Amino acid sequence: GEIMKPIATGIVSFWLLVLPAVLLHAGPYMTESDVASEGGYRMVTLLKGLEHPWAMAWLPNGDMLVTERPGRVRRVRDGRLVDTPIAGVPDVFASGQGGLFDISTHPQFAVNRTLYLTYAHGNVMANRTRVASAFLKGDRLENWRVIFEVNTKKFGNQHFGSRLLWMPDGTLLVSIGDGGNPPIRLEGDWIREQAQNRSSHLGKVLRIRDDGSAPPDNPFAASSDANQLVWTYGHRNIQGMAYDSLRSLVWVSEHGALGGDELNIIRAGKNYGWPTVTFSREYYDGSKISPHTTKPGMVNPELVWMTAIAPSGLTLYTADRFPRWRGDLLAGGLKSQDIRRIDLGVDGRVVGQSALRIGQRVRDVRQGPDGLLYVLTDESSGSLIRLEPVEDSQAPASP
Repeated sequence: GEIMKPIATGIVSFWLLVLPAVLLHAGPYMTESDVASEGGYRMVTLLKGLEHPWAMAWLPNGDMLVTERPGRVRRVRDGRLVDTPIAGVPDVFASGQGGLFDISTHPQFAVNRTLYLTYAHGNVMANRTRVASAFLKGDRLENWRVIFEVNTKKFGNQHFGSRLLWMPDGTLLVSIGDGGNPPIRLEGDWIREQAQNRSSHLGKVLRIRDDGSAPPDNPFAASSDANQLVWTYGHRNIQGMAYDSLRSLVWVSEHGALGGDELNIIRAGKNYGWPTVTFSREYYDGSKISPHTTKPGMVNPELVWMTAIAPSGLTLYTADRFPRWRGDLLAGGLKSQDIRRIDLGVDGRVVGQSALRIGQRVRDVRQGPDGLLYVLTDESSGSLIRLEPVEDSQAPASP
């Protein structure tokens, strides 16, 4: 017995060394439609009557700004919607998925009063995603400046992206969609193939400075066959981006086509595979978009929703109002009409998920300054909902 102990210990030590490597290549966490319901919260509807709200941002004084896709920025003060929209927003291309999208305050907003907004510009024959900066002065935006626009114009009204995420170093990540589904073409091929073209902005996460210029340390800054703003490529349509301050990671949630929605950790210079590798199927006949779900040199997703949730809005929960959720991701679902709580291990591996049943299309979900969760629903009369903890209850309260 005594002789066996060191051998057994040796075997255990060996597996402790090998297991992390095995897990690293275990492939994505795969999920179908059967997901347990999450409890411990109640829904409080703060506002109704927002027209397809898309994003929210808090100001230092506690006010919230909300974008509406037709092209309005609204102010919410003391839980009430200010009747008159913020002035100074130019016309946007509001059609289909197009319109006014994300809004974010500059990290030094308290000093420079600068907001950043993304929107679709152009018309159905030729349009592109833009990023603009503007000063908030009272109830109007001044000095509206287009600091970035996609370098490829496209046809139709699909797949614009377009979330904004500030990095700890003060640079800004921008997600740009791949341009749309078949039959939309560009340069003789499906436009979605542009996601693999590193000189196009379509199907990318871009990294810019606060004036729109290229950071000199971007991964393709010195490449002749790539655009210098490209941070990652091979994406379909990212509408959720969150910085994980607990693990120093960037998470994105990404629309697949028919099934195959993804959660990814994005790292500079990497290829996320779309449409060369995907679990998605074609809308028009249900056939596989690619025979491959993985390939060398392409990053595997952390999680795949085989039954589409249509992910939009993503936040990493870091506060203490919902202690069980701390360090977990909350991903809004448009099609699933819920928020998926993605249970993350210490190392960032996905270990499970549950559903907060909202009952409306969830476009955005954010952690508020108060540590509670705020939700925007993508309806013609959309809602702003606050989630509050319910003590000693695992059952979700009805809306």
